[in-house]
Amino acid sequence: MADHKAPQPRLSLAKRRKARQLILQALYQWQLAGADPLEIVSQFHEQNPGKKIDWAYFDEVFVEIPKQVVQLDEVIQPLLDRASSALDPIEKSLLHLGAYELINRLDIPYRVVINEAVELAKVFGATDGHKYINGVLDKLAARLRPDEFAKRKQANRK
Repeated sequence: MADHKAPQPRLSLAKRRKARQLILQALYQWQLAGADPLEIVSQFHEQNPGKKIDWAYFDEVFVEIPKQVVQLDEVIQPLLDRASSALDPIEKSLLHLGAYELINRLDIPYRVVINEAVELAKVFGATDGHKYINGVLDKLAARLRPDEFAKRKQANRK
């Protein structure tokens, strides 16, 4: 008898990817409209009923980023070539999401954090915005997760 549970991780990854997409959209809305994050959460839940989304992840990450935005900016700013206020709202949102995940979600490998942000930048960002996101988050990963970063770089050399 075939094991029907094998596709589950892929489904979970798809749910998480969709949650990240909604987090990006919610952060964008929060930046531009300044609405209360909990109101945005309610709105997103209402607009996406029954969809395959990792809602627990969306609820945690989106609500926490606005609470930590000052600290996230302090970590990101030294790696930027411009003031964070000069960033495109999509780039800023993706950098906040990536920084949050690198700092608070150690269960997610740094390469996954970077790759997911880059893929979202390709879809929603400016033409070459994904390259900027990749560069900043790669430097940030080296600072925030030096052991994991070094192991990955060492494994790539072999």
